[in-house]
Amino acid sequence: MRSAKPNISLQKLVQVEVVDQHIEMDGEIESQKRRGRSNDDLITEQSGSLGCIGSFLVILSGLFTILLFPVTIWFCFRIVQEYERAVIFRLGRIMDRKAKGPGIFFILPCTDSIIKVDLRTVSFDIPPQEILTKDSVTVSVDGVVYFRVSDPISSVANVSNADLSTRLLAQTTLRNVLGTKNLAELLSDREGISHSMQSSLDEATDPWGIKVERVEIKDVKLPHQLQRAMAAEAEATREARAKVIAAEGEMNASRALKEAALVIGEAPAALQLRYLQTLNTIAAEKNSTIIFPLPMDLISHFIKK
Repeated sequence: MRSAKPNISLQKLVQVEVVDQHIEMDGEIESQKRRGRSNDDLITEQSGSLGCIGSFLVILSGLFTILLFPVTIWFCFRIVQEYERAVIFRLGRIMDRKAKGPGIFFILPCTDSIIKVDLRTVSFDIPPQEILTKDSVTVSVDGVVYFRVSDPISSVANVSNADLSTRLLAQTTLRNVLGTKNLAELLSDREGISHSMQSSLDEATDPWGIKVERVEIKDVKLPHQLQRAMAAEAEATREARAKVIAAEGEMNASRALKEAALVIGEAPAALQLRYLQTLNTIAAEKNSTIIFPLPMDLISHFIKK
């Protein structure tokens, strides 16, 4: 029976870990499905058949390209870099579910247009924001955000300016997250606040094809009056702690002196030895003045006379 209990607890721990892993995988799958549904809706709504007029214009553009081949070849081929992707619009409709690139590809000069999207990680500073914390303290906080484009089609078709929208959303998210924190939490739990902001931003920018990789809190500026108050509070705390330590030291010293007095009272010769030790210490420092103590009994005898 004793060996069965640890096995049961171990099985429970394993089951909890498996459940957490399944929850994380389900969240990622739902995010991918949501992104896939948005792209599918975008493709099905915007890249259907071109119609009779559209087909006629595409055929006419192809004939025009063939007839003027030596000249139009310079307008038919496009090159995108390794870190770029190209979204192709044909008569205003997205051609394919996947962006083109990197490398060289062919387009029709009159009916096709392309938009290049940079896939490299972009960083920007969040301007200092005046924020009122949960305990009614006004602070100025700034930060930095790192993000990249994970889906070029969504970043072009679902938002007019993904970069500007992400910057504005980062400012509002910083205000919303820090508004629910106390000043002590803001100063001590920056890593947790950064992770909370990253998850909020990543979830909000997922339909735009943006992946927020990292969010960091750079600086927290407090009002000067609050800084002086906190410094005075810390100084008072240190002084109180120093007084307590000094009092404890005096109490320990008094206990030690009491024990020494009891030992000397039991052996009167110990007082004479202590006196000789004191004279030895004074003589070692080469002083010309030597204090010679006299018993109070002798002095009192002369005073009575």
